[in-house]
Amino acid sequence: MPPSPVWVPREELLTFDEMARIVRIMASMSVEKVKITGGEPLLRRDIDKLVELLARVSGVGSLTMTTNGYYLEEFAWRLRKAGLNGVTISIHSLKEERYEKIVGRAGVFEKVLRGIEEAKKAEFNPLKINVVITRGCNDDEILDFVELSRRSGIIVRFIEYMPFDGNNPWERSRVVTGEEILAKIKTKYELVKRERSAGDTALNFVFADKAPGGVGIITSMSSPFCRDCDRIRITADGKLIPCLFSNDSYDLKSLIRSGATDEEIAEFIKSSFRKKFRGVEMLLNKDIENVRPMYTVGG
Repeated sequence: MPPSPVWVPREELLTFDEMARIVRIMASMSVEKVKITGGEPLLRRDIDKLVELLARVSGVGSLTMTTNGYYLEEFAWRLRKAGLNGVTISIHSLKEERYEKIVGRAGVFEKVLRGIEEAKKAEFNPLKINVVITRGCNDDEILDFVELSRRSGIIVRFIEYMPFDGNNPWERSRVVTGEEILAKIKTKYELVKRERSAGDTALNFVFADKAPGGVGIITSMSSPFCRDCDRIRITADGKLIPCLFSNDSYDLKSLIRSGATDEEIAEFIKSSFRKKFRGVEMLLNKDIENVRPMYTVGG
């Protein structure tokens, strides 16, 4: 996050009822997985009420959340009771001083760890940790994260450094590829690759010795999965975004508030999805700049 983020006025945000309506429409179009992201979703007042609304939508088989974990200690049980299935926590270092330097705030590391423990007790399934590996920053912690997975049973997903940093210019030289990450892991542990399904963002592995946990590798830069990407995002202020690597967006909120029918909204979603940008595959051979920062749209 930048030091001074721009806050969107509440009246410009989708209401929970509007969000639930969008999910109902998309579920009728065979969408089965819903993820609540951010920014930071646990900053939204009464977020457990949104979870409860979405959990009731027929056809949604997976309802999960990605969070920085700061408020999980307080919210884990409320979210589980409301119907949230799984949680992914973004944590980019297991070293307290380094972690707090990355997030730009002191005195938060132990609280995040307590939140992860509460999430384990609440028995979220799946329970994952996302870690972006950046050369010269945390690439010396790859095995530390693997050992955390084996010890705790939490799935750890390693993500290649992407050009979504809101504060610093992206540098291609800082990308640690999925191939490098796997090579490092295999110096100590034998992995068994799981079959990839169409639309999966990660290559997933389990441990050959049957240890708990597992490893995912998201190779957005070195081997992008754009060709079968079936994801679509709705921002908190009602913009439909077919691709993270494009600045294209489509105003769904105005359509909803103009009195459009479910059928008209469904057709708008379909037509927007058909304009899906070819993502990072279009950008690999040119300078990457002006890509929307991740904190504005979530993972």
